[in-house]
Amino acid sequence: MTGALFSSPASYAALAPLLALLGSLVNGLFGRKLREPLPGIIASATVGLAFILSLVAFVSLPEGGLSLEFWPYLVAGDLQLSLGFVIDRLSVLLMLVITGVGFLIHLYSVGYMHGDDGFARYFSALNLFVAAMLVLVMADSYLLMFVGWEGVGVCSYLLIGFWYSQGLNASAARKAFIVNRIGDVGFLLAMFLLYRTFGTLEIAAVNEAAGGLAYGSALLTAIGLLFLLAAAGKSAQLPLQVWLPDAMAGPTPVSALIHAATMVTAGVYLVVRSAPLFAQAPDASATVAWVGGLTALVAAFAALGQTDIKKILAYSTVSQLGFMFAAAGAGAYAAAIFHLFTHAFFKALLFLTAGSAIHALGGEQDVRRMGGLGRVMPLTGLTALVGTLAIAGVPFLSGFFSKDAVVAGVYTSEWLRDYGGLALYILLLLTAAMTAFYMFRWYYLAFAGRPRYDDAVAAKLHESPAVMTIPLLILAVFSVVAGYLGLPEFAFPNWMNAWLEPAIAAEVRFLHPTVTVEWLLVGLSIVAAAAGLGLGYWVYHLRSGRPAQRIGSGALGNFSREGAGFDALYRNTFVAAAEGTASGLGVVDRELVDRGVSGSAGVTGLLARAATGLQSGFARTYALTMLLGVVALILVLLLGVWLGGELA
Repeated sequence: MTGALFSSPASYAALAPLLALLGSLVNGLFGRKLREPLPGIIASATVGLAFILSLVAFVSLPEGGLSLEFWPYLVAGDLQLSLGFVIDRLSVLLMLVITGVGFLIHLYSVGYMHGDDGFARYFSALNLFVAAMLVLVMADSYLLMFVGWEGVGVCSYLLIGFWYSQGLNASAARKAFIVNRIGDVGFLLAMFLLYRTFGTLEIAAVNEAAGGLAYGSALLTAIGLLFLLAAAGKSAQLPLQVWLPDAMAGPTPVSALIHAATMVTAGVYLVVRSAPLFAQAPDASATVAWVGGLTALVAAFAALGQTDIKKILAYSTVSQLGFMFAAAGAGAYAAAIFHLFTHAFFKALLFLTAGSAIHALGGEQDVRRMGGLGRVMPLTGLTALVGTLAIAGVPFLSGFFSKDAVVAGVYTSEWLRDYGGLALYILLLLTAAMTAFYMFRWYYLAFAGRPRYDDAVAAKLHESPAVMTIPLLILAVFSVVAGYLGLPEFAFPNWMNAWLEPAIAAEVRFLHPTVTVEWLLVGLSIVAAAAGLGLGYWVYHLRSGRPAQRIGSGALGNFSREGAGFDALYRNTFVAAAEGTASGLGVVDRELVDRGVSGSAGVTGLLARAATGLQSGFARTYALTMLLGVVALILVLLLGVWLGGELA
């Protein structure tokens, strides 16, 4: 359905990015003159209004969605693109997540960033982040999506390095920026191939035309793999996952926004938005699934050895994104978006509870120096427990339903059967058990068990203010109830699948096992969660963590703490080579160029000083010099004649 702005209630949602941008501009231009907490109120209010507009669009959206075209913004030869948004069932669901979770994170930030010198600058960048992400999900063309894609990249750079005076923060921001540029190359090359093949970059036109190409054609496979490269960069998938754990350098609410509602979900969205194209390219789809599955396993392994309360969650995000990619690669696009949806609530909740703990402990982030915080901070501890159980896949919480939908989608995908679908299913089940284990460890070391901080710290511990705990409570409620939108379809109504079906028109075949087998799959998901939590209880509560200490002190523990060695691999392969080249060029610059120039400068200086000695300023001296020169010349001539030579 095509319309114009103000043509229907749903069309007003097109103003959502503009509202967020307006808040960013006000805080960016006039923030220094505004007293705290006004910048935070302005930023929160604009994102809150954007959420209301998104909610209106959600309840009034026509079944076929709404396409809004504003004005031409790129005309080059045969390429003509207009600025336009698509508000359909997929984009409006993402808009609700971005603005809804984003609003709660803004609200929490008012308390968390209290007293910071960059208070207004922080909220300006946070609003810009939301605006860029909205443009990304609402874009009607890949080119406009790329504008939002780059926008979130810039905002992540600004916010990860927000406390830029600390060298580690600046390095982490640069690392995120550089790794994401690798993925951007994939996006750009994919767009070149798309335009060359289809003559357009409009998403709807490309998805429609993709069905006209041969199933499994090399061209579609190449485009799919290039999109995967782009998505891997933005969503921290193998082998480009290394930037996300270091991105913890920014303020904790920023981590929540990046991990839950913006940035890292962009890659999943790109694949799902291009579902008809991927559905025609099974090789590319299978690669997406396996990259996701392996990323989930490797990141879960890395999470086991981390001691930073935020870094454990960061590896957890990488792992959960792997689940989403596995589902998207299997063709279970609705399951991928469902897990993205529930993950937004419990991951934002987990990061904000971690921020609350860090806030209370005066900046301490090492879980080995925490413990028992749940007794001193009951609201934070309770909500952290809800988030932990949700991501662990405990039945009746949101993470259980969405994770079960993912693994069931992988198991029943017909096209994955030729690409090791059963092995991928087992791998995801194993990863689910590991997730439950490391999340139990995360909660137990920080919020349960015995305190491991001194009395001076204990005396200052307190629950966070209401502006921080209210968002925690709301996110905790959604971490429980959001899962009921996607109950197992074989036994219950599944609202999520029905809602997304018109927006994801991709033909993918799935097996339809018996109800007994379906219940067995559900049972295995429960067993995986129970096994992980039970092992965590045995290791950390019954054995006081001694088995983990023994394993952690060995090579396996070091390998886990180092993120499975990827940083070292890149450091030795690329950074060391670049540093060696730079060092060699430095020697050339220092020894050859500098000394050569300095030497030349020295000789020139010597000659200049000698010439200066000749320039006395007295005319009689110059006349005498000329006379001596003439005499010398005559003597040379006479000497030549005397020797019998001819000078001419």
